[in-house]
Amino acid sequence: MSKITAADVKKLRDQTGAGMMDVKKALVEAEGDTEKAIDLLRKQGQKLSVRRAEREAKEGVVIAKVNENKDQGVVIRLSCETDFVAKNEEFVKFADRIADVALENLPESLDELLGLQMDDQDIAGHVTNQVGVIGEKIELAEYAKLEAETVIPYIHMGYRAGVIVGLNQKGDAAEEAGRNVAMQIAAMKPIALDKEGVDQAVIDREIEIGKEQARQEGKPENIIDRIAEGKLNRFFEDNTLLLQDYVKDGKQSVKEYLQSVDKELTVTDFKHLEIG
Repeated sequence: MSKITAADVKKLRDQTGAGMMDVKKALVEAEGDTEKAIDLLRKQGQKLSVRRAEREAKEGVVIAKVNENKDQGVVIRLSCETDFVAKNEEFVKFADRIADVALENLPESLDELLGLQMDDQDIAGHVTNQVGVIGEKIELAEYAKLEAETVIPYIHMGYRAGVIVGLNQKGDAAEEAGRNVAMQIAAMKPIALDKEGVDQAVIDREIEIGKEQARQEGKPENIIDRIAEGKLNRFFEDNTLLLQDYVKDGKQSVKEYLQSVDKELTVTDFKHLEIG
C-alpha cells in the first residue's frame, strides 16, 4: 500500500477544502490515488469545494484577539474570493468564532487549529460547510499566537490586517505604547523584530545586491564590502521594527520611543497577518 505523507494530505486538503482527517481517510482508502480520493470526498457531499478549489481566495478578514489577562493573543486570516463576502457580517462573525477557539486552546499550528472542535464538528468541517453556504472558496489561511507579559491586539483597515504585539511589561503606559507600535507594524510592515531576527539568506542577498549596486556606481573594489555593509544597515533600519523610524515622531526609532515611555520597555515579539 502506498505511504500517505503529511504533504499528500495538505495538498489534497488545499485542493478540496475538505477537513484534514477526511482527506487522510480518503487517501488511505484510495491507497494514495488522488483522483480516487477526490471521488470519495465528493461522495461525502464536498463536490462544491472540489469544483472551486482552483480559484484564488485573495479577500477575507483578519481577526486579532487577546485573553482577559492580556498575556496571550492570537491572530487568524480567513480568506474568501470576493470583497462582497469579506464584508458580510456573518462571515466576520464566523472568523471571530474561530479566533475565540484559537485563543481558548492556543494550538501550536494551523493544522492543529483546523482539527479543534467548534460546536458539533471540527473547524475544518465548518470551513468546508461555508463553501457550500456562501458559494465561494473559503480557507483558513494563516494563524499565529503570542504570549508575553502584555499582548496588545490591533485590527487595521476593516479587518484587512491584524497585529498582536508582545511587551515585557504590564500597565497602562505599556499598553498605550503597545497600541502605537501595533499601528506602526500594520503601516510599515517590518520583517523582523531586530536584525538578529532576519533570516541569513535575506542578509546574504542584501549584501550581494549592495555589492552589485556599488560596482554599477563605479566604486573601487577595495571599498565594495564596506559600502555593502552600510546598505545592509540601512536595510535593517527600514525593515526591522525596533530600528525603524517611529511613524508618529521620525526623530526617534521605535526602540527609542519605547525607552522614552520606560527605559526597560521593549517589544518581545509580534505577529502580523494581512489580506492579499
